[in-house]
Amino acid sequence: MAVYSIKDLEKLSGIKAHTLRIWEQRYDIIEPRRTKTNIRYYLDEDLKFVLNIALLNKNGIKISKIASMTKKEIAEKVAAISEINFEYGTQLDALTISMIEMDEYKFDRIVNTNIEQLGFERTMLEIIYPFLDKLSVLWLTGSINPVQENFMSYLIRQKIIVAIDNEPLVSGKHVDKFLIYLPEGEKQELSMLFMHYLLKSRRNHVIYIGQDITLADLKDACNIHNPDYIFTMITETFAKEPVQQYVDRLAANFKDSHILLSGYQVVAQDVFPPDNISILRSLDQALFFLDTLKEKKVSR
Repeated sequence: MAVYSIKDLEKLSGIKAHTLRIWEQRYDIIEPRRTKTNIRYYLDEDLKFVLNIALLNKNGIKISKIASMTKKEIAEKVAAISEINFEYGTQLDALTISMIEMDEYKFDRIVNTNIEQLGFERTMLEIIYPFLDKLSVLWLTGSINPVQENFMSYLIRQKIIVAIDNEPLVSGKHVDKFLIYLPEGEKQELSMLFMHYLLKSRRNHVIYIGQDITLADLKDACNIHNPDYIFTMITETFAKEPVQQYVDRLAANFKDSHILLSGYQVVAQDVFPPDNISILRSLDQALFFLDTLKEKKVSR
């Protein structure tokens, strides 16, 4: 059972600790437990309740009105608002609730509703990616546990894989072929899977050869497929060699392909790209590159 401080509730709900204390005193809306030294603490059920209250309050329902509602009425109202209000903050709050409750049904309903309204790509860019940013902050501050993070990562991964599978396979001499992979030690598969989707949805031929790929493995795959482009991400610190050295070896070994590099370590270490390597310093740059490539194919 997780235990939360009032500061944890503030981070997760977006409601200031001072305001939470006022709600406790004035409306008796939540009742904290206390340690022997009189320090407030809260349990999972308290956090879930506060998240629901916060979502309703941010959507214009006065706290005095919320205080008069039953828990069942609050839950029903939260579900209704989550399905009709597509404002950024409301959707992030709703996803946070589904994570804390580890509620797959709620997650599925929120994401599917957004996909129907916005499409998969916009849902990822405008809802899921900002949520993942929030998740990383909550993880670093200890406000969520690894089980909750893994639960959400798995569900998001499944959504991306389904979206990839729904895109048609393409081939032909005018179709660009991308070989994508993650180097040894890299764990950011969600970002790589989303790039797979972005490439495939723009009618490119994509071969994803997986994680923990050595340059020898990469060479074997390139000998079979002869890709036009190789894409990878370097976000973790390499243990075996400096990033620049790896990049130089990558360029030297695969001169016949245009190599695209992204990831925190590439940008943070100010890597110098050899002639056959382009660095995509952000998701916006990657999208611009892909859309420019798509326009060139249309004009052929």
